[in-house]
Amino acid sequence: MSADTVRRQRPASFWVRRCLLYLLLAVVALGFVGPFVLLLSTAMKPETQSVYGFPPSIVPLPPVFDWFVDAWTLIPFARMLLNSVLYVVITIPLYLLVSAMTAWPLARMRFRGRGVFFILFLSLMFMPAEIMLVPRFLVMSQLDLTDSYTAVILVALLSSLGVFLLRQTFAEMPGEIIEAARIDGANEWGIFWRIALPITKPTMAVLAILGFISVWNSFIWPLVVLTTQDKFPIALGIAYLTGVTGTDMRGLAAGTVMSLVPVIAIFIVLQRRILSSMGGAVKG
Repeated sequence: MSADTVRRQRPASFWVRRCLLYLLLAVVALGFVGPFVLLLSTAMKPETQSVYGFPPSIVPLPPVFDWFVDAWTLIPFARMLLNSVLYVVITIPLYLLVSAMTAWPLARMRFRGRGVFFILFLSLMFMPAEIMLVPRFLVMSQLDLTDSYTAVILVALLSSLGVFLLRQTFAEMPGEIIEAARIDGANEWGIFWRIALPITKPTMAVLAILGFISVWNSFIWPLVVLTTQDKFPIALGIAYLTGVTGTDMRGLAAGTVMSLVPVIAIFIVLQRRILSSMGGAVKG
Protein backbone atom coordinates (compact mmCIF):
# COMPACT_ATOMS: atom_id res chain seq x y z
CA MET A 1 0.00 0.00 0.00
CA SER A 2 1.47 3.32 -1.05
CA ALA A 3 1.94 6.29 1.25
CA ASP A 4 -0.68 8.29 -0.70
CA THR A 5 -3.26 5.53 -0.18
CA VAL A 6 -2.54 5.39 3.56
CA ARG A 7 -2.85 9.19 3.73
CA ARG A 8 -6.24 9.13 1.96
CA GLN A 9 -7.61 6.40 4.23
CA ARG A 10 -6.92 8.31 7.47
CA PRO A 11 -10.15 8.99 9.44
CA ALA A 12 -11.72 12.43 9.57
CA SER A 13 -10.88 12.71 13.29
CA PHE A 14 -7.18 12.59 12.38
CA TRP A 15 -7.49 15.64 10.13
CA VAL A 16 -9.60 17.47 12.73
CA ARG A 17 -6.90 16.90 15.38
CA ARG A 18 -4.23 17.98 12.89
CA CYS A 19 -6.12 21.21 12.08
CA LEU A 20 -6.60 22.00 15.78
CA LEU A 21 -2.91 21.40 16.38
CA TYR A 22 -1.92 23.77 13.56
CA LEU A 23 -4.37 26.36 14.86
CA LEU A 24 -2.89 26.12 18.36
CA LEU A 25 0.66 26.44 16.99
CA ALA A 26 -0.38 29.47 14.92
CA VAL A 27 -1.84 31.16 18.02
CA VAL A 28 1.33 30.46 20.04
CA ALA A 29 3.54 31.71 17.19
CA LEU A 30 1.44 34.86 16.93
CA GLY A 31 1.91 35.44 20.66
CA PHE A 32 5.70 35.35 20.25
CA VAL A 33 6.01 37.20 16.94
CA GLY A 34 3.14 39.67 17.43
CA PRO A 35 4.94 42.09 19.80
CA PHE A 36 7.92 42.38 17.44
CA VAL A 37 5.65 42.98 14.42
CA LEU A 38 3.82 45.68 16.37
CA LEU A 39 7.17 47.21 17.41
CA LEU A 40 8.36 47.30 13.78
CA SER A 41 5.04 48.76 12.68
CA THR A 42 5.22 51.49 15.34
CA ALA A 43 8.73 52.42 14.22
CA MET A 44 7.44 53.09 10.68
CA LYS A 45 4.16 54.87 11.44
CA PRO A 46 3.78 58.51 10.41
CA GLU A 47 2.86 61.22 12.92
CA THR A 48 -0.68 61.31 11.56
CA GLN A 49 -1.28 57.67 12.54
CA SER A 50 -1.93 56.90 16.20
CA VAL A 51 0.21 54.31 17.96
CA TYR A 52 -2.20 53.96 20.90
CA GLY A 53 -5.34 52.92 19.03
CA PHE A 54 -7.24 49.76 19.87
CA PRO A 55 -7.23 47.38 18.20
CA PRO A 56 -3.72 48.40 17.14
CA SER A 57 -3.15 49.05 13.46
CA ILE A 58 -0.39 46.86 12.10
CA VAL A 59 0.15 48.43 8.67
CA PRO A 60 1.83 51.90 8.71
CA LEU A 61 0.09 54.26 6.24
CA PRO A 62 2.36 55.35 4.66
CA PRO A 63 5.53 53.76 6.07
CA VAL A 64 8.20 56.31 7.04
CA PHE A 65 11.82 55.83 8.09
CA ASP A 66 12.48 59.23 9.67
CA TRP A 67 12.31 57.79 13.17
CA PHE A 68 15.26 55.50 12.46
CA VAL A 69 17.29 58.54 11.39
CA ASP A 70 16.22 60.44 14.52
CA ALA A 71 17.15 57.54 16.81
CA TRP A 72 20.55 57.29 15.12
CA THR A 73 21.31 61.01 15.44
CA LEU A 74 19.67 62.06 18.73
CA ILE A 75 22.03 59.88 20.76
CA PRO A 76 25.52 58.51 19.92
CA PHE A 77 23.86 55.33 18.66
CA ALA A 78 26.85 53.96 16.75
CA ARG A 79 29.13 54.50 19.75
CA MET A 80 26.71 52.70 22.10
CA LEU A 81 26.30 49.87 19.61
CA LEU A 82 30.08 49.52 19.41
CA ASN A 83 30.25 49.53 23.23
CA SER A 84 27.82 46.61 23.39
CA VAL A 85 29.88 44.71 20.82
CA LEU A 86 33.03 45.33 22.86
CA TYR A 87 31.35 44.22 26.08
CA VAL A 88 30.20 40.99 24.41
CA VAL A 89 33.50 40.22 22.65
CA ILE A 90 35.57 40.75 25.80
CA THR A 91 33.15 39.33 28.35
CA ILE A 92 31.95 36.05 26.84
CA PRO A 93 35.35 34.25 26.50
CA LEU A 94 36.39 35.43 29.97
CA TYR A 95 33.02 34.44 31.39
CA LEU A 96 33.32 30.90 30.01
CA LEU A 97 36.90 30.56 31.26
CA VAL A 98 36.14 31.87 34.76
CA SER A 99 33.04 29.68 35.07
CA ALA A 100 34.92 26.57 33.93
CA MET A 101 37.89 27.24 36.23
CA THR A 102 35.49 27.69 39.15
CA ALA A 103 33.39 24.64 38.30
CA TRP A 104 36.30 22.24 37.84
CA PRO A 105 37.48 22.20 41.50
CA LEU A 106 33.89 22.00 42.71
CA ALA A 107 33.31 18.91 40.55
CA ARG A 108 36.60 17.05 40.49
CA MET A 109 38.91 18.20 43.29
CA ARG A 110 38.70 17.17 46.93
CA PHE A 111 39.14 19.92 49.54
CA ARG A 112 37.55 20.92 52.82
CA GLY A 113 34.42 23.08 52.45
CA ARG A 114 33.72 22.09 48.83
CA GLY A 115 30.09 21.29 49.64
CA VAL A 116 29.64 24.61 51.45
CA PHE A 117 31.04 26.55 48.47
CA PHE A 118 28.71 24.72 46.12
CA ILE A 119 25.67 25.47 48.29
CA LEU A 120 26.69 29.14 48.36
CA PHE A 121 26.82 29.17 44.55
CA LEU A 122 23.43 27.51 44.39
CA SER A 123 21.95 30.07 46.79
CA LEU A 124 23.27 32.91 44.61
CA MET A 125 21.23 31.55 41.69
CA PHE A 126 18.00 32.20 43.57
CA MET A 127 18.84 35.68 44.83
CA PRO A 128 17.54 38.70 42.88
CA ALA A 129 20.41 40.41 41.11
CA GLU A 130 19.25 43.78 42.48
CA ILE A 131 20.31 42.72 45.99
CA MET A 132 23.93 42.69 44.86
CA LEU A 133 23.89 46.14 43.29
CA VAL A 134 24.94 48.10 46.40
CA PRO A 135 27.74 45.71 47.50
CA ARG A 136 29.10 45.56 43.96
CA PHE A 137 29.00 49.33 43.61
CA LEU A 138 30.83 49.77 46.92
CA VAL A 139 33.52 47.31 45.83
CA MET A 140 33.94 49.06 42.48
CA SER A 141 34.09 52.39 44.26
CA GLN A 142 36.81 51.13 46.59
CA LEU A 143 38.75 49.87 43.56
CA ASP A 144 38.20 53.22 41.79
CA LEU A 145 36.57 51.43 38.85
CA THR A 146 33.21 53.22 38.74
CA ASP A 147 32.31 54.70 35.35
CA SER A 148 34.66 52.33 33.55
CA TYR A 149 34.38 49.51 31.04
CA THR A 150 36.14 47.26 33.54
CA ALA A 151 33.35 47.59 36.11
CA VAL A 152 30.75 46.41 33.60
CA ILE A 153 32.89 43.51 32.37
CA LEU A 154 33.97 42.28 35.81
CA VAL A 155 30.43 41.99 37.12
CA ALA A 156 29.28 40.21 33.95
CA LEU A 157 31.85 37.48 34.62
CA LEU A 158 30.20 36.49 37.90
CA SER A 159 27.42 34.06 37.03
CA SER A 160 26.49 31.21 39.35
CA LEU A 161 24.39 29.63 36.57
CA GLY A 162 27.49 29.07 34.41
CA VAL A 163 29.38 27.56 37.34
CA PHE A 164 26.45 25.30 38.19
CA LEU A 165 25.93 23.95 34.66
CA LEU A 166 29.63 23.33 34.06
CA ARG A 167 30.06 21.76 37.48
CA GLN A 168 27.30 19.28 36.62
CA THR A 169 28.92 18.55 33.25
CA PHE A 170 32.34 17.99 34.80
CA ALA A 171 30.84 15.78 37.53
CA GLU A 172 29.22 13.51 34.94
CA MET A 173 32.48 12.88 33.08
CA PRO A 174 33.64 9.25 33.37
CA GLY A 175 36.37 8.98 35.99
CA GLU A 176 38.26 6.46 33.84
CA ILE A 177 39.14 9.19 31.32
CA ILE A 178 40.74 11.34 34.01
CA GLU A 179 42.58 8.43 35.59
CA ALA A 180 43.92 7.36 32.20
CA ALA A 181 45.21 10.89 31.60
CA ARG A 182 46.94 10.91 35.01
CA ILE A 183 48.57 7.55 34.26
CA ASP A 184 49.84 9.02 30.97
CA GLY A 185 51.52 11.78 32.95
CA ALA A 186 49.07 14.66 32.49
CA ASN A 187 48.98 17.19 35.32
CA GLU A 188 45.79 18.76 36.70
CA TRP A 189 45.91 21.75 34.32
CA GLY A 190 46.49 19.49 31.32
CA ILE A 191 43.52 17.31 32.27
CA PHE A 192 41.34 20.38 32.67
CA TRP A 193 42.46 22.20 29.52
CA ARG A 194 43.01 19.39 27.02
CA ILE A 195 40.51 16.74 28.14
CA ALA A 196 37.72 18.22 30.26
CA LEU A 197 37.08 21.50 28.41
CA PRO A 198 36.63 19.96 24.91
CA ILE A 199 34.01 17.58 26.33
CA THR A 200 31.94 20.52 27.60
CA LYS A 201 31.62 22.22 24.19
CA PRO A 202 27.79 21.86 23.97
CA THR A 203 27.34 23.29 27.48
CA MET A 204 29.84 26.07 26.74
CA ALA A 205 27.95 26.93 23.54
CA VAL A 206 24.67 27.26 25.43
CA LEU A 207 26.35 29.38 28.10
CA ALA A 208 27.87 31.57 25.40
CA ILE A 209 24.41 32.16 23.89
CA LEU A 210 22.84 32.92 27.28
CA GLY A 211 25.80 35.14 28.20
CA PHE A 212 25.56 37.01 24.90
CA ILE A 213 21.87 37.75 25.46
CA SER A 214 22.50 38.79 29.06
CA VAL A 215 25.41 41.12 28.24
CA TRP A 216 23.70 42.63 25.18
CA ASN A 217 20.57 43.42 27.18
CA SER A 218 22.36 44.47 30.39
CA PHE A 219 20.76 47.61 31.74
CA ILE A 220 20.53 47.90 35.54
CA TRP A 221 24.21 47.50 36.41
CA PRO A 222 25.49 49.85 33.66
CA LEU A 223 22.86 52.35 34.79
CA VAL A 224 24.24 52.20 38.34
CA VAL A 225 27.95 52.19 37.63
CA LEU A 226 28.29 54.30 34.45
CA THR A 227 27.88 58.05 34.22
CA THR A 228 29.65 58.84 30.92
CA GLN A 229 27.33 58.51 27.94
CA ASP A 230 30.11 57.37 25.62
CA LYS A 231 30.48 54.19 27.70
CA PHE A 232 26.79 53.24 27.69
CA PRO A 233 25.77 49.90 26.14
CA ILE A 234 22.97 50.08 23.61
CA ALA A 235 20.29 48.84 26.06
CA LEU A 236 21.02 51.80 28.33
CA GLY A 237 21.20 54.08 25.31
CA ILE A 238 17.65 53.10 24.31
CA ALA A 239 16.44 54.13 27.77
CA TYR A 240 18.32 57.43 27.36
CA LEU A 241 16.55 57.85 24.04
CA THR A 242 13.26 57.84 25.93
CA GLY A 243 14.33 61.01 27.70
CA VAL A 244 15.37 62.65 24.45
CA THR A 245 12.24 61.84 22.48
CA GLY A 246 9.82 62.38 25.36
CA THR A 247 6.65 60.34 25.02
CA ASP A 248 7.07 59.68 21.28
CA MET A 249 6.97 55.90 21.02
CA ARG A 250 7.95 55.92 17.34
CA GLY A 251 11.54 57.02 17.97
CA LEU A 252 11.88 54.61 20.87
CA ALA A 253 10.52 51.74 18.76
CA ALA A 254 12.91 52.63 15.90
CA GLY A 255 15.90 52.63 18.26
CA THR A 256 14.84 49.31 19.76
CA VAL A 257 14.49 47.71 16.33
CA MET A 258 17.96 48.91 15.30
CA SER A 259 19.46 47.56 18.54
CA LEU A 260 17.99 44.14 17.75
CA VAL A 261 19.44 43.94 14.24
CA PRO A 262 22.89 42.60 15.31
CA VAL A 263 21.29 39.96 17.55
CA ILE A 264 18.94 38.77 14.81
CA ALA A 265 21.76 38.77 12.24
CA ILE A 266 23.99 36.65 14.48
CA PHE A 267 21.16 34.19 15.11
CA ILE A 268 20.39 33.86 11.39
CA VAL A 269 24.06 33.28 10.51
CA LEU A 270 24.68 30.80 13.34
CA GLN A 271 21.19 29.33 13.51
CA ARG A 272 22.13 25.77 12.60
CA ARG A 273 25.15 25.71 14.90
CA ILE A 274 23.20 27.24 17.82
CA LEU A 275 20.36 24.73 17.53
CA SER A 276 22.75 21.77 17.25
CA SER A 277 24.73 22.99 20.28
CA MET A 278 21.58 23.41 22.36
CA GLY A 279 20.39 19.97 21.27
CA GLY A 280 23.76 18.49 22.27
CA ALA A 281 23.62 20.19 25.65
CA VAL A 282 20.14 18.81 26.33
CA LYS A 283 21.23 15.28 25.41
CA GLY A 284 24.50 15.58 27.32
